[in-house]
Amino acid sequence: MSFTFVSSLPSPDVIREQFPLAANLAQQKHQKDEELKKVFTGESDKFIVIIGPCSADNEDSVVDYVHRLVKVQEKTKDRLIIVPRVYTNKPRTTGEGYMGMIHQPDPEKKPDMFEGILAIRHMHMRVLRETGFSTADEMLYPENLHYLSDIMSYIAVGARSVENQFHRLVASGCDVPVGMKNPTSGDLTVMLNSVVAAQLPHDFIFRANQVHCQGNPLTHTILRGAVNKHGQAIPNYHYEDLRLLFELYSQRSLKNPACIVDTNHSNSNKQYQEQIRIAKEVLHSRRHSDDIRSLVKGLMIESYIEPGNQKVGEHCYGKSITDACLGWEESERLLYEIAEMA
Repeated sequence: MSFTFVSSLPSPDVIREQFPLAANLAQQKHQKDEELKKVFTGESDKFIVIIGPCSADNEDSVVDYVHRLVKVQEKTKDRLIIVPRVYTNKPRTTGEGYMGMIHQPDPEKKPDMFEGILAIRHMHMRVLRETGFSTADEMLYPENLHYLSDIMSYIAVGARSVENQFHRLVASGCDVPVGMKNPTSGDLTVMLNSVVAAQLPHDFIFRANQVHCQGNPLTHTILRGAVNKHGQAIPNYHYEDLRLLFELYSQRSLKNPACIVDTNHSNSNKQYQEQIRIAKEVLHSRRHSDDIRSLVKGLMIESYIEPGNQKVGEHCYGKSITDACLGWEESERLLYEIAEMA
């Protein structure tokens, strides 16, 4: 085999023992979990907005960004639940490019997984400690989940991972909402099959142990658009798409039918400013149909301090080094508009 074993890495249990979450922060996180759970079970009619940078590439600018959300959350708390995107694992279509802080805590230096593990735990914990927000991240590598699972209140499974059996099994053991994105092909059946699998109990091998997971009733769908055989983006946020998803849910015996709409990626064809229009169209669809209102629980928005994106090494503070994002001013305005329309 052509593997070169560089170094042994500490297990999540060791890291969590060395860098524990304080009891008061664990309680804050639990409260956020309960708020989100009530939205997915229908006990709360608040609207969820999962918002933040495409990739969390710099701790100081990410924490700065989340601090800006605090005021907005306070003013919109009767209508919105804001969950900061603090994404530290980045899937790459071709395997090229920045793969997230867990690989490179400094995007301009060589990969260092040990320092990356420490960096992502420190950043997620700092967000919770300084702002009161528990976080969202993507479960790109299921075996790494427990490095952060005591801090996160929301987990996403991406379009390239949603068909993977291991992701589905691990999602069945999560005790927070897990969103399953539609695959890049756009096949809604694949996405719904993933939800079915994650809501069922399973026994499997995890980190060299036999484990049992009881199933996660908060697993749900995320619509992120698709790509056809010609490489063209096909959005799936329109009224007809939401209506179809509602009907497909109705044909299955799933707990807590729910959907989050991702306003970027193939829904916007990565035209980041289109996220504003897309968000408003989804909200209009919710107002037009009680069925869609009951199904669509929130939005996912890519946003940072500065609009657009930059290359690694350009050093513009608070500007994405992966996909282009909305800037803070337009994001703040959009959040208030979402609160009024939700």
